[in-house]
Amino acid sequence: MSEPVRLTKGDLVSIFWRSSFEQGSWNYERMQNLGFAYIMVPAIKRLYDQPKDQQAAMQRHLAFFNTMPYMQSTITGVVLSMEEQRANGGLIEAEDINNVKVGMMGPLAGVGDPVWWSTIRPVLAAFAVGLANSQVGIVGPLLFFIVWNALRLGFRGYTQMLGYHSGLNITQYLSGDLLPRLTQGASILGMFIMGAVVPRWTVINFPTIVGSGRNGVSMQYVLNQILPGLVPLLLTLGCLWLIRKRVNPIWLMIGLFVVGFLGYWSGILGL
Repeated sequence: MSEPVRLTKGDLVSIFWRSSFEQGSWNYERMQNLGFAYIMVPAIKRLYDQPKDQQAAMQRHLAFFNTMPYMQSTITGVVLSMEEQRANGGLIEAEDINNVKVGMMGPLAGVGDPVWWSTIRPVLAAFAVGLANSQVGIVGPLLFFIVWNALRLGFRGYTQMLGYHSGLNITQYLSGDLLPRLTQGASILGMFIMGAVVPRWTVINFPTIVGSGRNGVSMQYVLNQILPGLVPLLLTLGCLWLIRKRVNPIWLMIGLFVVGFLGYWSGILGL
């Protein structure tokens, strides 16, 4: 009886580094399929000796695939486990592997987008920008680069190994209401952080005096008495509304520049 073939630590490390280039050959027809097939090359070479088996494995991984890039590592780990079982005679069909990929890519993308793009990245960027605007200067961008990549690579490495060792049992981590709760919590935290950042980053001043003589106060003072940061909040919500109406962000930025210039020139806005 032949000894079972297993992926080596070197194979897993090679697959881990290849996962960062998954988006390098993104296409409109099958999206991330070429990148996923590229990731699987070391495993396919290790697990299958016959060229026809290697070709068949590559062919099944050229099917449509698309998910949030950082969540792809979890799927990769599960697929590696299934390919290893299949190569050793396990009762796993090629269609089973593709079905698992399709079944996992949607839910994981639904979690990855709000957690990474809507929470972790804005929070880390807000902190880094705050440092960049202070006396430490270059520390802000460096901190963002180092921490972001440490989180990204650490998460991808951990979830790839989790998927590989768990195999199809990964469903126990993904079942129930864990994913919806995680998504909701990340969205709430992201909105809370961005709400705190808006009045700090967006400064709008109305120097126009309301009233006369000693009783006169600036319009900005009146607005602050109603709600501090009200105008920046309304401006942010207005920009979000226009973006959802598919207004080009470039035109939006040009419009803000023109409004700011005309407002300062007319005296309505001040520094």
